[in-house]
Formats: sequence, structure tokens, C-alpha cells
Amino acid sequence: MSVVVTDQGFSADSWPENPVSLERFDAERETTPTALDLPADTAPETLQERLGGLRYIRVLVPSFADGRGFTLARELRRMGFAGRLRACGPLIADQYTMARRSGFDEVEIPDTLAARQPEEHWRARADWQASDYRTKLRARATAAN
Repeated sequence: MSVVVTDQGFSADSWPENPVSLERFDAERETTPTALDLPADTAPETLQERLGGLRYIRVLVPSFADGRGFTLARELRRMGFAGRLRACGPLIADQYTMARRSGFDEVEIPDTLAARQPEEHWRARADWQASDYRTKLRARATAAN
């Protein structure tokens, strides 16, 4: 099982359908499913022509030390993907802010990780927009004037 983390904390999985694998997505070029599972090492440009029909993408992150999923999320957003984007894997609460800034809407973590890093750890990072270094620099500059 797994737990979905959003800015509101832990929540139930609300995806309306199961994502298809990248292999199946590539094999069935005549039809476009609306939900896709992507390995973190996927080259985003290979999806350029088919992003339009997708509403849900889950990026499979193999390790908390593997940053390729963050890069993939950013590139998918730059290419125009406007649907729900989920990181799935053993990310840690300290990475939630970066996941949101990279373009992910939510994070799916294993139950075992949720037990070690409970909801309050994740919610402490939910104000991801206010805690970036640019905001802190602007606040310091305003205070100094």
C-alpha cells in the first residue's frame, strides 16, 4: 500500500484510473490513455506529441537520492503538461518542497515511510511557496530599507 501526500497532509488515492506503463503507452500509439506511469529516466521529448491526451502522470522515483524525477517533472511542465503530476517512491519529507517547486502536485510514498515520517513532518513543508531563498532575500531587503 501507499500514502498520498498533498499540501493538506496525508490523503486517500483519488486517481480515477490505473496508469498504464510507458511500454504499453508506446505500443498502443492509436489510443492515448489518460494516466501514465513514467520511470524517472524517461526522456521527456519522447512524449512531446502525445502529452495532450494525458490527464495524470505518475513519475516513478527509485530512490530519495535520485533527482531525475524532479528534472522530468520540470520538463513536463515546461512542455505544457497541465494535468496532475505525482512523484511516486521513497521521497522523504525534506524533499516535499522541492517536489512541489519542480511541478509535482502530490507525492505517493510507501506505508513504511509514512510510519517513520508521519503526516506532521510533511505538513511542516506544505508552505513550499513561502520558503524559497528568493522570498527570504526579498524579505531581508525590505526589512533593511
